[in-house]
Amino acid sequence: MVVDDEALVRSGFRLILNAANDIEVVATTVGAGAVDAARRETPDVVLLDIRMPDVDGLTVLGRLRSLQEPPIVAMLTTFDADEYVLTALRSGAAGFLLKDTEPDQLAQLVRTLAAGGVVMSPKASRAVWQSHPGAAAADEEEVGRVGRLSDRESEVLVLVAQGLSNAEIGGRIHLSAGTVKDHVSAILTKLRVTGRVQAALLAQRAGLRDADTRRRPEPGR
Repeated sequence: MVVDDEALVRSGFRLILNAANDIEVVATTVGAGAVDAARRETPDVVLLDIRMPDVDGLTVLGRLRSLQEPPIVAMLTTFDADEYVLTALRSGAAGFLLKDTEPDQLAQLVRTLAAGGVVMSPKASRAVWQSHPGAAAADEEEVGRVGRLSDRESEVLVLVAQGLSNAEIGGRIHLSAGTVKDHVSAILTKLRVTGRVQAALLAQRAGLRDADTRRRPEPGR
């Protein structure tokens, strides 16, 4: 489902996403109709404009998150340093997309969200932090927790921050999805965060997001 106050954005996203044979846009709506449409259509993923004149995206996000079976929500924004994005991510959004995302990337980003991955542009996520000068100091202690993860947990965290789902992480580092899930749970507990997005943000702040996660040979092999 696409929620945006601009009809051109709604129709453009619908056209692009419906062109993918594994994605169906079940509804497009302005902010005021988002919750009713979500109840009626039960979308798996919602792309939600963060700034709308009728009702702001943060309010809609809260209402969607309170549904009995809440959809995965990613925020849409025009600005890579939108001051509301960090609040949305900390309020349960699964990531954010810039509205000028390349059309050929849009479907894959939706697939990533549907698979439980995180969607955040590295450039944009850096801009989000830089637009909140108090955030770095306030979260320094939180970022320090990243250094207390085990090597394997750090490896998994990097891949979480790169947007991979548990199954994709398992395929990358040769673990079962269940084992990856256990590692992710341990990571969230150690970092004292409530979800993958918050963990990804800390990885970004700690400079881990672009680390090399290729498996290194064990000694003697």
